[in-house]
Amino acid sequence: MTDQPAKSLEDVVREDGRFPLEAFGFLHDGLARAVREVYGDPAEDEPPAEGEPPPKHVTGRQLCEGLRAEAIERWGLMARTVLHRWNVRATIDFGHMVYLLIENKLMQKTDSDSIEDFRDAYDFGSAFGSESIFEADAQP
Repeated sequence: MTDQPAKSLEDVVREDGRFPLEAFGFLHDGLARAVREVYGDPAEDEPPAEGEPPPKHVTGRQLCEGLRAEAIERWGLMARTVLHRWNVRATIDFGHMVYLLIENKLMQKTDSDSIEDFRDAYDFGSAFGSESIFEADAQP
């Protein structure tokens, strides 16, 4: 049996339908940022011992923090609005995205990882501002 994905990312995202493809691109960039924040710039590190891959695992909470920093850097006060437009309204939604990729062999996890690691990593209102434009538009 192979560990290769059976479907492309585009197929997985389209079939699932909860989040747009752009959200997964953002997830990828946030993951890269979280890895850099936890392990440093790979160019500055000593090379790993022969036969050992460089460390790259981050926890769900570390990933959420990387995603928050990436969103604020990219969109500033509009971060919550962009995420809301992508159906990402809480950190658990990042977990749903990650676990969709894991289930489709597009990402890996360790035995200690759980989707619960993403639950309530932080409050979107505190992290990105009290309300998004979409939420404000919905009010009477």
